[in-house]
Amino acid sequence: MTLHRIWISLCSGLIVAGAVRAQQPVSLFDGQTLKGWKAITCEAEVVDGAILIKSGNGILLAEKQYGDFVFECDWKALNTNMWDSGIYFRAGMPVSEKFPWPKQHQINLRRGQEGAIGGADREKAASLFKKGEWNHFKLTVKGATAELEFNGEKAWTREGIEPAKGNLCLQAEVPGGGQFLFRNLTIVELDAPAP
Repeated sequence: MTLHRIWISLCSGLIVAGAVRAQQPVSLFDGQTLKGWKAITCEAEVVDGAILIKSGNGILLAEKQYGDFVFECDWKALNTNMWDSGIYFRAGMPVSEKFPWPKQHQINLRRGQEGAIGGADREKAASLFKKGEWNHFKLTVKGATAELEFNGEKAWTREGIEPAKGNLCLQAEVPGGGQFLFRNLTIVELDAPAP
């Protein structure tokens, strides 16, 4: 093998290694504190290594905005009769005091609409829900397209996701839907520069 080929192989290996490093998930929750999150018109706390959405109507807002990413989390509804929460992504700030949540984009966690988003197959997503258990989401957002894997199965693909960057939030809707737990929150920024 010539020195030129060795050099090309070495450079290729470094580029691939850099891409792999850039793809490593970053934890959004340390399991002990709410560092990196801000509660807006709601209360949240850490219980047994999970975020408990404790009370109020509002959002738990990640302090950083995100564009293209892969977000994963586990979630569980604690109420056994009625539950309602959600995960917002590429979202703006809450609309008003009367409507203390962003306008869009929400993955619903309401009873009968688990995993649903406007403009996608609601029944397919809800059929993947495990009542009384931990559920897992893997949300991939790239360009104007979002795709959700729900407990390991593809639930939907949705086009027209704008703006190109926005907030990531956990919804509190405790008076009408009870408490929720969230854990293992990670993100891979697909548009982040390599380290």
